[in-house]
Amino acid sequence: MPVALTVTVLYWFFEKADGILRPLVGTPGLGLALLLTLVLLTGRISSFHFVKRLFRNFDGWLEHTPGVSFVYSSIRDFIEAFAGRKRRFTHSVLVNVLAEEVWLVGFLTDEDLSGFKLGAKFVSVYVPQAYNIAGQLYLVKRERVRPIEHLSSSDVMKYAVTGGALELSPSGPAVHASTPPNPA
Repeated sequence: MPVALTVTVLYWFFEKADGILRPLVGTPGLGLALLLTLVLLTGRISSFHFVKRLFRNFDGWLEHTPGVSFVYSSIRDFIEAFAGRKRRFTHSVLVNVLAEEVWLVGFLTDEDLSGFKLGAKFVSVYVPQAYNIAGQLYLVKRERVRPIEHLSSSDVMKYAVTGGALELSPSGPAVHASTPPNPA
């Protein structure tokens, strides 16, 4: 099933990406190759100083455009939190929120909650939901948070979003092979 789904998703992506230029390019695969070339060329050109300044100006314009600014800045900040220079999901933690011996896997996202007037006793922890592109943000007392220092943040994120279906080990996550208990 995973192989079939992977092939299906890759085929779908190929068809969509290749189909963008289909009215102009009839050869299958050439549209995707041109798109990849365009992306790489854009990345190279965007490294020039004057282009960076142009992007900064465009960014400022979008950020100050009524109606557009909220959507644009929210998407930009979300992407920056996951992949940009302002990455926030780098400190994985266990957080105790619901009951005394119930721990959630999350990510420490802010240690300065002065904006909420909670002081240094509180931190914010984002807890992703399994099999979903969502999560909960908890503002909790610092002593209810334990760092996970022996695992990488990406391994912890994989574990959380797969609902614990990965077995964590020092060499990285592996698919958890659950076997029914032996009745004998």
